[in-house]
Amino acid sequence: MTFDIDFLLQIAGLALGLLYLWWEYHANSRMWIVGAVMPMVSMWLYFRKGLYADFAINIYYLIMALYGYIAWTFGFARKNKPPLPVRHARPAVAIASIGALLAVWALLYAWLEYLTDSNVPVADAFTTAGSIVGTWMLARKYIEQWFYWIAVDIVCVGLYVYKQIPFYAALYAVYVVVAVFGYFKWIKLARENRPA
Repeated sequence: MTFDIDFLLQIAGLALGLLYLWWEYHANSRMWIVGAVMPMVSMWLYFRKGLYADFAINIYYLIMALYGYIAWTFGFARKNKPPLPVRHARPAVAIASIGALLAVWALLYAWLEYLTDSNVPVADAFTTAGSIVGTWMLARKYIEQWFYWIAVDIVCVGLYVYKQIPFYAALYAVYVVVAVFGYFKWIKLARENRPA
């Protein structure tokens, strides 16, 4: 029997991803602790499979895990105020996030197309750009972050099937379903947190 590190990394990533998703669904700040560990598991796997943008974004995930934990737990510049509530993004924030998605997608596509041997530059760039914007919106507790995750997760399912990473494809299929339910859960949480 041979030792298959890729298989073990997929299983570990699957388990951590499900735990992360459970805590994200419930808007629990412990998700950021798992969010710091999970990228370390995924980086090697993505690099070996030629998913260079997915590999690179895990550095961002590590940084955002620290930022998200602090923002959710202690808040930034929120003296004598509770931590951030779950809320809707203002229209200006929503429009800016779409612009950021398109700009980052274009930049990542150019990098993958012209400077790497990636054979999936469009999809890899999209999932990475969407994840960058979605993670920032998650750290700010914007309900609309779920729209980014639904789109990213759907593309990831196909991408990981194509790249023969079946456990991650299954994980992202679960992510799609939970993201839909998460959107409605967060709307409910926002209503509960609204001042009377």
